[in-house]
Amino acid sequence: MKKFLKDHGIWVLFAAAVISVALAAMSFFSNTSSPLVNLAGTLSSPFRSAYASAAAWFNGKQAYFKDVQALEAENEALRKRNAELEAAARQAEKDSQENKLLRERLNLREQKYELELESAVITEHTVTNWTSSLTLDRGTVHGVEAGDCVVSSTNDLVGIVSEVGSNWCTVLTIVDTDTSLGAQVFRTKDLGLAQGDFSMMGEERLRLDFLPADCQLLGGDLVVTSGLGGYYPSDLVIGTIEEVQKDESGSASYAVIAPAADFDALSEVFIIKSFDIVT
Repeated sequence: MKKFLKDHGIWVLFAAAVISVALAAMSFFSNTSSPLVNLAGTLSSPFRSAYASAAAWFNGKQAYFKDVQALEAENEALRKRNAELEAAARQAEKDSQENKLLRERLNLREQKYELELESAVITEHTVTNWTSSLTLDRGTVHGVEAGDCVVSSTNDLVGIVSEVGSNWCTVLTIVDTDTSLGAQVFRTKDLGLAQGDFSMMGEERLRLDFLPADCQLLGGDLVVTSGLGGYYPSDLVIGTIEEVQKDESGSASYAVIAPAADFDALSEVFIIKSFDIVT
């Protein structure tokens, strides 16, 4: 054995060194990638970074152009709306001047209303086959009386007070079958009677009856209170005309009105306790 080590010791050491290096290399590469994969990954890493940067830049530009297009479309819509409003304002100014001239020629004075309002909260909304009503938290102690008008915050007519307690009242909405009031088509000035109808109450619609035979109404025409008789203020918005139909006899026309007030969305209303005409 000694002779073998003496004659071949250097080769044994060399072989041991080679084996040690091989084992170390195997241990290292078993926990990392193979040399070729590692080299390929190292070489491609800058290209992957460049591609990622380019993709991010392209996506950003694409989103930017989409935003620009959306803004341009929105601006165009706003320009058209602005033009429409300007035209409407000019027409309103023209109508106001014509109205003023006619009043001067007829020696009429412009009428305005001073309204005494009482705000009220809706505590109950009742809808059945026979009635459509609201219960409010205001009554006689607040100066509320039967026959008072009830409007929304935008002066859309909601209904008429039908019954009053000390701190509550019942309001029949304008679609209730017991509600009727004088009405006027704003555009044509045609007069009629707006009233509830059993067949329409479930759809929250009402009728405009007793129209002139030659009336030329259009869908979308605004209907307001006429104020005739002095029971209710004039120009309270009732709703808009949906369609004109013939009655069962076929000899007279009536219009279907969609109320301006959304009864289901209301939580607060205003009771008109009194109104005075101011000239």
